[in-house]
Amino acid sequence: MPTLELTSKERSELRAAAHPLKPVVLIGDQGLTPAVLKEIDMNLTAHGLLKVRVAGDDRAARVAMLDTICDSLSCAPVGHVGKTLILYRHGSQNRRWEQKAEEPVERSRRLPNEPHTPKKLLAAGKTLKDRKAPRKSARGNDELVGTPARKPARAPSARPGSSEAHGIPRRAGSALSLRAGRRSTAAPRTSRRGGR
Repeated sequence: MPTLELTSKERSELRAAAHPLKPVVLIGDQGLTPAVLKEIDMNLTAHGLLKVRVAGDDRAARVAMLDTICDSLSCAPVGHVGKTLILYRHGSQNRRWEQKAEEPVERSRRLPNEPHTPKKLLAAGKTLKDRKAPRKSARGNDELVGTPARKPARAPSARPGSSEAHGIPRRAGSALSLRAGRRSTAAPRTSRRGGR
């Protein structure tokens, strides 16, 4: 049977498609036996693109095996990397890599005078105008009922530092004078060195 010929572009695409594949067929020390050839033929028919692992350190023997496999099974050699052979046969049923990539969908572009809409709102089919509309109507209803929409601001207190403004008592003096032992003025002071 004749060996298939591939262009360099097809070969590079197939090599890229074979990158994540693991070797399916392992050729042992006995070399190419009829059982191994039958297994390779069955996997090429099923998958189309196949990795084969060859045991042995002789590169010339691996190249001879690759040529023998391609001649006898009518497949194309895609690559030979180390002890791994990559084979391809056209016409298999499972050809995911041969499907052309679809044209990328052009994303919609927003005009400069259009407002920005977040992705989550777009996914839900809403716009910012839809989201803000109920707020305006709620304010309008509040005015119709007669209740104010906002509370009036408090009048400022007479003294900005007074304790009535927030209900927290203030200490006299600066924060720097509040050292340990000086916090309460009512506690008697004792010295460590002398009596008490």
